Amino acid sequence: MADGAENANTNVKPEKVEKNKSKEKKKSKDQKLSVLETHGYTVGRSVGSGSYATVKIAHSERHRCNVAIKIVSKLQEATDYLEKFLPREIEVVKGLRHDNLIRYYQAIETTHRVYIIMEYAENGSLLDIIKRDGKIDDDRARKWFMELVNAIEYCHTKGVVHRDIKCENLLMDTSYNIKLSDFGFARNNMIKKNGQMKTSSTFCGSYAYASPEILKGIPYQPNTSDIWSIGVVLYAMIFGTLPFDDTTYQKLLKQVQKPVSFPRDVIISDSCKQMIIKLLAPLKVRLNISDIKNQPWSQPPDKSPTDKNEPEQTVS
Repeated sequence: MADGAENANTNVKPEKVEKNKSKEKKKSKDQKLSVLETHGYTVGRSVGSGSYATVKIAHSERHRCNVAIKIVSKLQEATDYLEKFLPREIEVVKGLRHDNLIRYYQAIETTHRVYIIMEYAENGSLLDIIKRDGKIDDDRARKWFMELVNAIEYCHTKGVVHRDIKCENLLMDTSYNIKLSDFGFARNNMIKKNGQMKTSSTFCGSYAYASPEILKGIPYQPNTSDIWSIGVVLYAMIFGTLPFDDTTYQKLLKQVQKPVSFPRDVIISDSCKQMIIKLLAPLKVRLNISDIKNQPWSQPPDKSPTDKNEPEQTVS
């Protein structure tokens, strides 16, 4: 009987197996669409994919606009992500509302998937713009930088640290305003009773944007590490490239512990140069949010006459 059963299995035609797989895939897709349609979402094309999810654009009847739907498969993703980071992300974004944060609308959980419905930023990411335009001019860089600073200040005031600030997580809305997204590594309730920020010990984010203290693997202040990442973003906008070489961990660790260097052939104002230096600085002298807002380069040109008329210099 065993031999007969085995022979029966081996005689199944490959074409039939492929058809069965196709049917299962179509069934899964139909179930996915029916869940979203029940909630008033007409699903369209995919607009991105990441380590743990795919993102599709959809039209929402309720909100009367297009939305982004982050689709996470419970069957394919790591247990640690599903049990730790995903629930934390949903908890964090539910409590945040700011003009420069991607707005959270709803989370839908089924047996096999979790759907997170969010604001759709139709103009792509800051990384897309840098790839398209190369270096970003001062006016746009200042505008987007200060929008990011305002978003992070709001988060930190709420006891939330992002821990994954990078150009690809800075999206652009219809009017090209910054929208900070992807709170997958964020944590909330980080302010202690004495008003100080709790420390973190988990490595989060991308190597190229990580602060020296994170790379050293020691407990760190996540709010000050967010500030370092903001500095990397500013450098990327101004120079069209990242400040540190992350091809190897040892090379990166060595570079971030030295004063940041600048391309010799790019001309920037001294106030911009000083801002970057003070952001990508050792922990003890790194700027905080209030310091950033008071820096000369942070001020609109008409409010900073000394900076407006200063001679530009070649960075060396």
